[in-house]
Amino acid sequence: IILSGAMIFSLASLSAHNLEQSVNSEDRSPDNVARDIYRHPYETLSFFGIKQDMTVVELNPGGGWYTEILANYIHYPGTLITAKCSYYFEGFEKKMNSNPMYGRVEIVNLNSNLAEPNSVDAVITFRNLHNWLGADMDSIFRSSFKALKPGGSFGVVEHRAKPGTDFETMKTSGYVTEDHAIEVALKHGFELVEKSDINANPKDTKDHAKGVWTLPPTYRLKNKDRDKYSAIGESDRMTLLFKKP
Repeated sequence: IILSGAMIFSLASLSAHNLEQSVNSEDRSPDNVARDIYRHPYETLSFFGIKQDMTVVELNPGGGWYTEILANYIHYPGTLITAKCSYYFEGFEKKMNSNPMYGRVEIVNLNSNLAEPNSVDAVITFRNLHNWLGADMDSIFRSSFKALKPGGSFGVVEHRAKPGTDFETMKTSGYVTEDHAIEVALKHGFELVEKSDINANPKDTKDHAKGVWTLPPTYRLKNKDRDKYSAIGESDRMTLLFKKP
């Protein structure tokens, strides 16, 4: 038993990747890697201060684009908790069962308490706020604040609306103003630490016929003006870092 434990520890040590190795890992889907030029995962996770030994909650990870990197990166005593809503759940669970590197990934309900109070080092969310505008956003931000340790980080990436965009336009376009994101975070006790333009895209005019979904990777207009939208690339995004005092 002692030998087995030593072997397991040795294998875990060998497989422990730093952030750069995790971003460049062959465990990642080639389709996901192709989007690094728009999503800047190394720079974004570095800005959020994510470390290997942290307990991190990833809110509503969708198909698991960032989860691929985080599961490779976070190692014992760190833990990755993914907070899922019902959408994508079956496919996400299948992904989590597809590779041993996901063995330590926990899955909880997005509408739960996420984790024990004051137990989490960081909560992060990518391109989700437009889906939560209103009561859901309040509830999720509140749960995130409670789960975080004092001094814990709350990192937000979201499609960035033009300043002054009204609430209904935010809901239909998929773009959210920085002011609104910050206002809701402050309301629930967070402090704004820093903004970054890591994920900015000045080519994005934010006035597309089908909102943010006009752009890649969705291309909701299908082949209509596809070259035009491909040249713009993915959306202009805010990248905000908050902390729990």
